[in-house]
Amino acid sequence: MSTHIADGDAGEVERVFREAYGHAVATLVRVFGDITVAEDAVQDAFVVAVQRWSESGIPPNPAGWIVTTARRRAIDSLRRSARGRELWRTVGELNGAKPTGAGGEGVEGGPVSDDRLQLIFTCCHPALRTEHQVALTLRLLGGLRVDEIARGFLVTEPTMAKRLVRAKYKIKAANIPYRVPAASDLPARLRPVLSVLYLIYTAGADDLVEREHLRDEAIRLARAVVALLPDEPDAAGLLALMLLNESRIPARSRDGAVVLLCDQDRTLWDRSLIREGQSIVRDCIRRSCPGPYQLQAAIQAVHCHADTFAATDWAQIVTLYDHLYALVPTPIVALNRAIALTETQGPNVGLAALDGVAGDLDNYYPLHAARGEALYRLRRFDDARHAYRRAAELATSNADRNYFTLRLHELAGASD
Repeated sequence: MSTHIADGDAGEVERVFREAYGHAVATLVRVFGDITVAEDAVQDAFVVAVQRWSESGIPPNPAGWIVTTARRRAIDSLRRSARGRELWRTVGELNGAKPTGAGGEGVEGGPVSDDRLQLIFTCCHPALRTEHQVALTLRLLGGLRVDEIARGFLVTEPTMAKRLVRAKYKIKAANIPYRVPAASDLPARLRPVLSVLYLIYTAGADDLVEREHLRDEAIRLARAVVALLPDEPDAAGLLALMLLNESRIPARSRDGAVVLLCDQDRTLWDRSLIREGQSIVRDCIRRSCPGPYQLQAAIQAVHCHADTFAATDWAQIVTLYDHLYALVPTPIVALNRAIALTETQGPNVGLAALDGVAGDLDNYYPLHAARGEALYRLRRFDDARHAYRRAAELATSNADRNYFTLRLHELAGASD
């Protein structure tokens, strides 16, 4: 039975489209060996869906409908153009012939059988710069808008748009084949693959309801990577990090409002995910080869081990952040370390550490939220209000904006 959509209401269609986007693009890239053909066809299918589904309702298998429609649109487009006819000869007749990549190499078989995982490893070709690999895969697999990807990289939207164009041009100019790398080449491409999966997961965490499918997909693909490369401890570390973060999702919001870690009802945490994540962390520790994702997972394991916020071993968390910063000396790691310092050494020390990274993270709302909390504890209410206003301006979700607005209301009558 179809789900009816009111005339002119494309919101539900867009939700379905975003959930099906990565699967559809990955399937068409495998079939046609061309990113532009795949993206254009899926976009065309979306336009058709907005019209048809509004009239007849969402079909029982919307993802399959998108893939089938996109494939037909791509075939029609290729047959009409000179370049398309050339590509068509490369691809061959779809009925009965194995599809080939842009370089004429088969994309079937090999160590990776999942279409979406194949596309991730393909986009993470060493000929592309790391930031281009990650951005392109987020666009193709996650279906994220350019502005959403730009926020993840802390760059402007025009800058990110240029990166995506360069990545696609590089693939064409270098004639990078759409094929699965040999098993011996997989570890060399692991780092950007893990970065992609983590950014897809965190993009899903920006909206706990509407983007749940992104978190589910990231976890599914992370499990596939661990099965593919069982001797890579940071792949396991990433899976543990996702599972431990996901375990707290049920307690992170209440009636559409954000609930901070200190106020969460820990009985709502998913204990099965916690046990699985902590078990993976223990296995990683036994390997004695700490990497960035393993350390982040260990930090989350400490949080999940505590029965209450007050019982959290913040000293151990600071130590883990010290190790993480030695491996990944980024402003965001420094920010999270500063937040932990606030809990161990007080708001004065924490605020000083936060101010030390403020210049690098002025457009990053968690910085201003952390400063607002530290300033509030120091009873510097005017400064706290300014920090929360800035956080509200930069917040990427309605739930976060609502929380910061609530904090401003609570501080309205406070004076220094």
